[in-house]
Amino acid sequence: MIEGVLFDASRLISRTERTAPTGVDRVCLAYAEWLLARPDLKMIPVRSKHDELVAVDDAWFRTCVETLRARWTGLDAEHALTGNATRLLAALNSERPAAQSVIGAPPPPPSNSGGDKGRRRQLRVFKQFFRSRRMLDLPPSRVYFNVGHTSLNTPQILTSLKVRAIPSVVLLHDLIPITHPEFCRPGDGAKHRLRVLTALKYASRIIVNSQYTAEELLRFAAFERVSAPPIDAVHLGLESVFVAKPQAAPPRPYFVHVGTIEARKNLAFLLTVWRRLQERMGAETPQLVLVGRYGWENEAVLDHLERSPNLRGLVHQSANLPDASLATLMNNAQAVLAPSSVEGFDLPAVEACALGVPLIASDIPAHRELVPHAQLIDPLDGLGWLAALEKATRVRPLAAPYRAPTWTDHFRLVEERTGLNRDLVAV
Repeated sequence: MIEGVLFDASRLISRTERTAPTGVDRVCLAYAEWLLARPDLKMIPVRSKHDELVAVDDAWFRTCVETLRARWTGLDAEHALTGNATRLLAALNSERPAAQSVIGAPPPPPSNSGGDKGRRRQLRVFKQFFRSRRMLDLPPSRVYFNVGHTSLNTPQILTSLKVRAIPSVVLLHDLIPITHPEFCRPGDGAKHRLRVLTALKYASRIIVNSQYTAEELLRFAAFERVSAPPIDAVHLGLESVFVAKPQAAPPRPYFVHVGTIEARKNLAFLLTVWRRLQERMGAETPQLVLVGRYGWENEAVLDHLERSPNLRGLVHQSANLPDASLATLMNNAQAVLAPSSVEGFDLPAVEACALGVPLIASDIPAHRELVPHAQLIDPLDGLGWLAALEKATRVRPLAAPYRAPTWTDHFRLVEERTGLNRDLVAV
């Protein structure tokens, strides 16, 4: 008999209009594809509504997953490179320095106008992807997966599953809003604390993306005096486009940073270093590309990008690059930079190593665990970063051999831990 698996699609279906994914979005899509591909299981997409699970239309969700994969990988012609991204590639491949930096517009402030065109479109999208129905009785299911930090603000969903003897598996990506609230929106720490406590108290099993995250979770559980369920540290996999390819060196060297433009990424520090690099190297200064959406507390970064004459034409920013274009951009860089103050996993750093691209990263626990062969520098060591960047500009570093984690390995371990590879559930 084919058994059912409940998959919480709340986060993934809220991303139906996004042209590029975040790291958590990638994980949600990978899990959805894995469960949909299992011939021995029937994946039942659900979402939370008023602290209950409601069923999402199965056929629509399958189409949604296929559409997101095509769009985010770069196979969707409708969502090809934006004008900003096209100008970025032209600037990087020009033999002459650009007169101005290629910078994407920061997000506009929210509009309360009922006539706002974007708001009307968003409402249409909500009506489309929230087509769902209340389930009077949850179908017999082997397990419930929640991998997007959704549906955990209250314990009702997990406790209702427990009453029905349906084990729940929750994937926690990090505890950063709790451990480093200074890098997050006000109030995010309290919200995430509730989510993590809900998982600790009521989930049957918790998966985390690194040993560092596991240690932080156990430390938090001890502080809160909560007994944790089984916790498994399982490294995340990578998309298939992030494989080593021959480099096509551009006329002028450049470096790449990938990630949301927010405080914990330490980009204001990096741009300060870049200004000093320009003062030392003059016309030989390399370009820097920041790939990512604008996030929380990005004012210092925007000030550098918009007002520093030393960085004009040198530092560029773009978002919404499909994976194929992102992989090419990273592959041809002198190195990928990851100066973060804190990370739970850091997919871009691992992707760079999988591509065979040199990585210069901050010396933090997640990087020491995941990419120990990279050049690791204290995230506050300005002179150390300055010297490393100048040296890497003149001679591209050699990337050390690296075996990247794969989704196949990830799901094999998840199957073992959750009992999906056995006749009986052992969660």
